Amino acid sequence: MTREMLLALVLGYLLGSIPFGLIVTRLGGKGDIRKVGSGNIGATNVLRTGSKALAVLTLVLDCLKGTAAVLLAHRLFSTPLDDLPDRYAAAGALIGHLYPVWLKFRGGKGVATFLGILIPLLPPAAIVYAVVWIGLLLTIRISSVAGMTAAISAPIAAALLHSSLFPMLLGFALLILWKHRENILRLKAGTEPRIGRQSG
Repeated sequence: MTREMLLALVLGYLLGSIPFGLIVTRLGGKGDIRKVGSGNIGATNVLRTGSKALAVLTLVLDCLKGTAAVLLAHRLFSTPLDDLPDRYAAAGALIGHLYPVWLKFRGGKGVATFLGILIPLLPPAAIVYAVVWIGLLLTIRISSVAGMTAAISAPIAAALLHSSLFPMLLGFALLILWKHRENILRLKAGTEPRIGRQSG
């Protein structure tokens, strides 16, 4: 690993590890999000505080930190988009969100941050991802299913586009599925809640 790649990875991790869900709920007077619902710091759990505005803000900020990590690496190292430093920054951002050192490595599930990474790296895949995610949220209203399906769509889109990003995006999708393992168990048991209900 070169110095540039290491710096990009660290930069991405630091940005990705910013726990926006925790920050916005505290600033919004909703207390510690880790004591609400599932205890997750993502937008779905923020919604359980009763504030749609804070949930949307969390989603947008979690998305933008993925985008910012890639674009900052691109700017700092003057590489073409999709070059190795940008990929390392993307990996750092997702890992930082999933496993932030500040929260004892207990982070979010990465769906919004993954979308933010795709926006600069592979825009067509980002469009597919957003359509799948939002479409399923509006129809079946099960956040975990929408998020996991959107994540799976990214490597599929990369493969169809013959993108060299396919291996990395497949790895990202598998990480997100791993973070949803409790949701998968609840889906099998038929106890996974729909948006607007408790837990998950």
